[in-house]
Amino acid sequence: MISGNVPGHLVVSARTGFLTTALPPVPAYAAIAQELTMSAKNIEMVDLGGAPMPLRNRGRMQIQDFIEKRMTVQPLDWDITVFISHNAVQDDQTGELDRKVRSAGDNFQRHIAQQAFQALNDGDGSNYGLAYDGLSFFNDSHVDKGAAYTSVQDNKDALALDATNFNTVYVKAQKTRDDQGQFTQYNYNLLVVPPDLAKVAFQLTQVPGGSETPANANPFAGRINYVVSPLLDSTAWVLVASDSPTKPIVIAMRERPNLQSAWFDPEAPDGGRYYFKFYARYNHFYGDWRTAYMGNS
Repeated sequence: MISGNVPGHLVVSARTGFLTTALPPVPAYAAIAQELTMSAKNIEMVDLGGAPMPLRNRGRMQIQDFIEKRMTVQPLDWDITVFISHNAVQDDQTGELDRKVRSAGDNFQRHIAQQAFQALNDGDGSNYGLAYDGLSFFNDSHVDKGAAYTSVQDNKDALALDATNFNTVYVKAQKTRDDQGQFTQYNYNLLVVPPDLAKVAFQLTQVPGGSETPANANPFAGRINYVVSPLLDSTAWVLVASDSPTKPIVIAMRERPNLQSAWFDPEAPDGGRYYFKFYARYNHFYGDWRTAYMGNS
Protein backbone atom coordinates (compact mmCIF):
# COMPACT_ATOMS: atom_id res chain seq x y z
CA MET A 1 0.00 0.00 0.00
CA ILE A 2 1.29 3.44 -0.95
CA SER A 3 -0.15 6.13 1.32
CA GLY A 4 -1.62 9.14 -0.45
CA ASN A 5 0.48 11.54 1.64
CA VAL A 6 3.74 10.32 0.03
CA PRO A 7 4.73 12.44 -3.01
CA GLY A 8 4.64 10.45 -6.23
CA HIS A 9 8.15 11.47 -7.27
CA LEU A 10 9.55 9.95 -4.05
CA VAL A 11 7.80 6.65 -4.77
CA VAL A 12 9.18 6.64 -8.32
CA SER A 13 12.65 7.49 -6.99
CA ALA A 14 12.50 4.69 -4.44
CA ARG A 15 11.38 2.09 -6.98
CA THR A 16 13.86 3.23 -9.61
CA GLY A 17 16.80 3.32 -7.23
CA PHE A 18 15.96 -0.10 -5.86
CA LEU A 19 15.65 -1.65 -9.31
CA THR A 20 18.89 -0.12 -10.57
CA THR A 21 20.97 -1.48 -7.72
CA ALA A 22 24.31 -2.60 -9.09
CA LEU A 23 24.32 -6.39 -9.37
CA PRO A 24 27.30 -8.60 -10.21
CA PRO A 25 27.00 -10.09 -13.74
CA VAL A 26 27.29 -13.61 -12.34
CA PRO A 27 26.58 -13.78 -8.59
CA ALA A 28 29.15 -15.86 -6.72
CA TYR A 29 26.39 -18.00 -5.27
CA ALA A 30 25.13 -19.03 -8.72
CA ALA A 31 27.74 -21.80 -8.75
CA ILE A 32 26.31 -23.45 -5.64
CA ALA A 33 22.63 -22.47 -5.69
CA GLN A 34 19.73 -22.59 -8.12
CA GLU A 35 16.58 -20.50 -7.90
CA LEU A 36 13.13 -22.05 -7.85
CA THR A 37 10.12 -19.79 -8.44
CA MET A 38 7.30 -20.70 -6.08
CA SER A 39 3.71 -20.45 -7.31
CA ALA A 40 2.09 -21.06 -3.93
CA LYS A 41 2.72 -20.59 -0.20
CA ASN A 42 3.93 -24.18 0.07
CA ILE A 43 5.12 -26.39 -2.76
CA GLU A 44 6.28 -29.96 -2.89
CA MET A 45 9.53 -30.37 -4.75
CA VAL A 46 9.65 -33.64 -6.71
CA ASP A 47 12.67 -35.12 -8.42
CA LEU A 48 12.58 -38.35 -10.41
CA GLY A 49 16.16 -39.31 -9.67
CA GLY A 50 18.35 -41.23 -12.09
CA ALA A 51 16.95 -42.66 -15.33
CA PRO A 52 16.97 -46.46 -15.76
CA MET A 53 19.74 -47.94 -17.91
CA PRO A 54 18.99 -49.86 -21.14
CA LEU A 55 18.10 -53.55 -20.82
CA ARG A 56 18.60 -56.11 -23.54
CA ASN A 57 15.40 -56.59 -25.50
CA ARG A 58 14.43 -60.28 -25.30
CA GLY A 59 11.15 -60.03 -27.17
CA ARG A 60 9.02 -58.60 -24.37
CA MET A 61 8.63 -55.19 -22.77
CA GLN A 62 10.47 -54.70 -19.51
CA ILE A 63 9.09 -51.87 -17.38
CA GLN A 64 11.55 -49.87 -15.31
CA ASP A 65 10.62 -47.13 -12.90
CA PHE A 66 12.02 -43.85 -11.65
CA ILE A 67 12.43 -43.31 -7.92
CA GLU A 68 10.66 -40.17 -6.70
CA LYS A 69 12.19 -37.86 -4.12
CA ARG A 70 9.92 -35.35 -2.40
CA MET A 71 10.42 -32.37 -0.12
CA THR A 72 8.01 -29.63 0.95
CA VAL A 73 9.35 -26.07 0.98
CA GLN A 74 7.92 -22.76 2.12
CA PRO A 75 9.32 -19.21 2.13
CA LEU A 76 10.28 -16.89 4.97
CA ASP A 77 9.45 -13.18 5.12
CA TRP A 78 12.22 -10.55 4.86
CA ASP A 79 12.05 -6.76 4.85
CA ILE A 80 14.16 -3.59 4.92
CA THR A 81 12.61 -0.23 5.81
CA VAL A 82 14.33 3.09 5.06
CA PHE A 83 13.24 6.71 5.48
CA ILE A 84 13.94 10.27 4.43
CA SER A 85 12.90 13.28 6.47
CA HIS A 86 10.42 15.89 5.27
CA ASN A 87 13.07 18.58 5.77
CA ALA A 88 15.54 16.70 3.55
CA VAL A 89 12.91 16.53 0.80
CA GLN A 90 12.16 20.24 1.14
CA ASP A 91 15.88 21.04 1.04
CA ASP A 92 16.16 18.92 -2.14
CA GLN A 93 18.44 16.32 -0.56
CA THR A 94 16.61 13.41 -2.18
CA GLY A 95 19.97 11.90 -3.11
CA GLU A 96 19.92 10.62 0.47
CA LEU A 97 16.85 8.53 -0.36
CA ASP A 98 18.50 7.17 -3.50
CA ARG A 99 21.57 6.14 -1.48
CA LYS A 100 19.49 4.37 1.16
CA VAL A 101 17.33 2.60 -1.39
CA ARG A 102 20.32 1.36 -3.41
CA SER A 103 21.87 0.12 -0.17
CA ALA A 104 18.67 -1.81 0.59
CA GLY A 105 18.80 -3.40 -2.86
CA ASP A 106 22.45 -4.33 -2.37
CA ASN A 107 21.71 -5.90 0.98
CA PHE A 108 18.87 -8.06 -0.30
CA GLN A 109 21.23 -9.51 -2.90
CA ARG A 110 23.97 -9.86 -0.30
CA HIS A 111 21.59 -11.60 2.07
CA ILE A 112 20.50 -14.14 -0.55
CA ALA A 113 24.16 -14.90 -1.32
CA GLN A 114 25.15 -15.09 2.34
CA GLN A 115 22.31 -17.45 3.15
CA ALA A 116 23.39 -19.73 0.29
CA PHE A 117 26.98 -20.02 1.56
CA GLN A 118 25.84 -20.26 5.17
CA ALA A 119 23.50 -23.13 4.26
CA LEU A 120 26.37 -24.88 2.49
CA ASN A 121 28.52 -24.49 5.59
CA ASP A 122 25.75 -25.68 7.93
CA GLY A 123 24.89 -28.75 5.88
CA ASP A 124 25.97 -31.12 8.64
CA GLY A 125 23.49 -29.58 11.10
CA SER A 126 19.82 -28.64 11.06
CA ASN A 127 19.82 -24.83 10.77
CA TYR A 128 18.49 -25.00 7.22
CA GLY A 129 16.54 -28.22 7.44
CA LEU A 130 17.41 -31.63 6.08
CA ALA A 131 18.02 -33.16 2.69
CA TYR A 132 15.24 -34.99 0.82
CA ASP A 133 16.20 -38.31 2.47
CA GLY A 134 15.56 -36.94 5.96
CA LEU A 135 19.25 -36.72 6.85
CA SER A 136 21.54 -33.73 7.18
CA PHE A 137 22.86 -32.62 3.79
CA PHE A 138 26.43 -33.64 4.64
CA ASN A 139 26.07 -37.10 6.13
CA ASP A 140 27.87 -40.44 6.17
CA SER A 141 24.69 -42.53 5.84
CA HIS A 142 22.85 -41.31 2.76
CA VAL A 143 20.53 -43.83 1.13
CA ASP A 144 17.62 -43.52 -1.29
CA LYS A 145 14.53 -45.56 -0.43
CA GLY A 146 14.15 -48.30 -3.01
CA ALA A 147 17.55 -47.55 -4.59
CA ALA A 148 19.46 -50.13 -6.60
CA TYR A 149 22.63 -49.66 -4.56
CA THR A 150 22.80 -51.70 -1.37
CA SER A 151 25.19 -49.76 0.90
CA VAL A 152 24.99 -46.24 2.28
CA GLN A 153 26.90 -43.41 0.63
CA ASP A 154 28.50 -40.43 2.30
CA ASN A 155 29.59 -36.90 1.38
CA LYS A 156 31.24 -35.86 4.63
CA ASP A 157 34.83 -36.29 5.79
CA ALA A 158 36.94 -35.05 8.72
CA LEU A 159 39.96 -34.21 6.55
CA ALA A 160 42.22 -31.18 6.36
CA LEU A 161 42.60 -29.58 2.95
CA ASP A 162 45.80 -30.74 1.29
CA ALA A 163 46.71 -32.47 -1.97
CA THR A 164 46.28 -35.99 -0.61
CA ASN A 165 42.96 -35.39 1.11
CA PHE A 166 41.59 -33.39 -1.80
CA ASN A 167 42.32 -36.31 -4.11
CA THR A 168 40.67 -38.70 -1.64
CA VAL A 169 37.44 -36.69 -1.64
CA TYR A 170 37.55 -36.17 -5.40
CA VAL A 171 37.87 -39.91 -6.03
CA LYS A 172 35.00 -40.67 -3.65
CA ALA A 173 32.79 -38.08 -5.32
CA GLN A 174 33.49 -39.56 -8.74
CA LYS A 175 32.39 -42.98 -7.48
CA THR A 176 29.02 -41.75 -6.27
CA ARG A 177 26.04 -43.69 -7.62
CA ASP A 178 22.55 -42.47 -8.40
CA ASP A 179 19.46 -44.31 -7.15
CA GLN A 180 19.60 -46.64 -10.15
CA GLY A 181 23.03 -47.79 -9.02
CA GLN A 182 24.87 -46.01 -11.85
CA PHE A 183 27.85 -43.68 -11.41
CA THR A 184 26.70 -40.07 -11.61
CA GLN A 185 30.06 -38.88 -12.97
CA TYR A 186 29.29 -35.26 -12.16
CA ASN A 187 31.96 -32.74 -13.06
CA TYR A 188 33.27 -31.70 -9.65
CA ASN A 189 34.86 -28.44 -10.74
CA LEU A 190 34.57 -25.99 -7.84
CA LEU A 191 36.28 -25.80 -4.46
CA VAL A 192 34.59 -23.55 -1.86
CA VAL A 193 36.82 -22.47 1.02
CA PRO A 194 37.03 -19.89 3.84
CA PRO A 195 39.71 -17.17 3.68
CA ASP A 196 41.86 -19.34 5.98
CA LEU A 197 42.26 -21.92 3.20
CA ALA A 198 42.41 -19.59 0.20
CA LYS A 199 46.17 -20.05 -0.25
CA VAL A 200 45.91 -23.83 -0.19
CA ALA A 201 42.94 -23.72 -2.57
CA PHE A 202 44.94 -21.57 -5.00
CA GLN A 203 47.86 -24.02 -4.92
CA LEU A 204 45.58 -27.00 -5.48
CA THR A 205 43.52 -25.56 -8.30
CA GLN A 206 45.72 -23.03 -10.09
CA VAL A 207 49.38 -24.00 -9.70
CA PRO A 208 50.52 -26.74 -12.12
CA GLY A 209 53.00 -28.17 -9.64
CA GLY A 210 50.69 -27.70 -6.69
CA SER A 211 52.37 -29.07 -3.59
CA GLU A 212 53.46 -32.20 -5.44
CA THR A 213 56.79 -33.17 -6.96
CA PRO A 214 57.93 -33.26 -9.67
CA ALA A 215 56.65 -30.04 -11.21
CA ASN A 216 53.45 -30.22 -13.29
CA ALA A 217 52.27 -33.16 -11.21
CA ASN A 218 49.01 -31.48 -10.21
CA PRO A 219 46.20 -32.92 -12.38
CA PHE A 220 43.60 -30.49 -10.98
CA ALA A 221 45.31 -27.23 -11.96
CA GLY A 222 43.17 -25.34 -14.45
CA ARG A 223 40.35 -27.90 -14.27
CA ILE A 224 38.89 -26.78 -10.94
CA ASN A 225 38.03 -23.25 -9.82
CA TYR A 226 37.77 -22.00 -6.27
CA VAL A 227 35.54 -19.52 -4.43
CA VAL A 228 36.33 -17.93 -1.08
CA SER A 229 33.56 -17.24 1.43
CA PRO A 230 34.07 -16.00 5.00
CA LEU A 231 30.82 -17.74 5.93
CA LEU A 232 32.51 -21.13 5.94
CA ASP A 233 34.12 -22.43 9.12
CA SER A 234 37.88 -21.88 9.18
CA THR A 235 38.65 -25.56 8.49
CA ALA A 236 35.72 -26.37 6.19
CA TRP A 237 36.05 -26.96 2.45
CA VAL A 238 33.50 -28.22 -0.05
CA LEU A 239 33.97 -29.80 -3.47
CA VAL A 240 31.01 -28.91 -5.71
CA ALA A 241 29.72 -30.08 -9.10
CA SER A 242 28.82 -26.52 -10.09
CA ASP A 243 27.61 -27.22 -13.63
CA SER A 244 25.32 -30.12 -12.77
CA PRO A 245 21.60 -29.69 -13.60
CA THR A 246 20.86 -29.50 -9.87
CA LYS A 247 22.79 -27.58 -7.24
CA PRO A 248 23.56 -28.21 -3.55
CA ILE A 249 21.38 -25.26 -2.49
CA VAL A 250 17.89 -24.37 -3.71
CA ILE A 251 16.62 -20.80 -3.30
CA ALA A 252 12.83 -20.98 -3.17
CA MET A 253 11.64 -17.55 -4.32
CA ARG A 254 7.99 -16.73 -3.63
CA GLU A 255 8.16 -12.93 -3.90
CA ARG A 256 11.16 -11.02 -5.19
CA PRO A 257 12.37 -7.97 -3.26
CA ASN A 258 10.05 -5.05 -4.06
CA LEU A 259 8.61 -1.83 -2.64
CA GLN A 260 5.69 -3.09 -0.60
CA SER A 261 4.52 0.08 1.13
CA ALA A 262 5.29 3.77 1.76
CA TRP A 263 3.84 6.11 4.35
CA PHE A 264 4.44 9.41 6.16
CA ASP A 265 4.86 9.86 9.93
CA PRO A 266 4.18 13.54 10.74
CA GLU A 267 5.35 13.18 14.35
CA ALA A 268 8.85 11.98 13.52
CA PRO A 269 11.84 14.38 13.83
CA ASP A 270 12.87 16.90 11.12
CA GLY A 271 9.34 17.70 10.02
CA GLY A 272 8.27 14.07 9.81
CA ARG A 273 9.57 11.09 7.87
CA TYR A 274 8.64 9.32 4.66
CA TYR A 275 9.10 5.56 5.15
CA PHE A 276 9.67 2.99 2.39
CA LYS A 277 9.37 -0.69 3.18
CA PHE A 278 10.95 -3.22 0.83
CA TYR A 279 9.77 -6.78 1.23
CA ALA A 280 10.53 -10.26 -0.09
CA ARG A 281 9.65 -13.90 0.54
CA TYR A 282 12.27 -16.59 -0.03
CA ASN A 283 14.07 -19.39 1.73
CA HIS A 284 17.05 -21.69 1.21
CA PHE A 285 16.84 -25.48 1.06
CA TYR A 286 19.07 -28.38 0.13
CA GLY A 287 19.16 -29.99 -3.28
CA ASP A 288 20.94 -33.19 -4.33
CA TRP A 289 23.56 -34.15 -1.74
CA ARG A 290 25.60 -35.84 -4.49
CA THR A 291 26.58 -32.43 -5.87
CA ALA A 292 28.71 -31.43 -2.86
CA TYR A 293 31.30 -33.15 -0.65
CA MET A 294 32.63 -31.59 2.55
CA GLY A 295 35.98 -31.98 4.22
CA ASN A 296 36.33 -30.37 7.64
CA SER A 297 39.11 -31.17 10.04
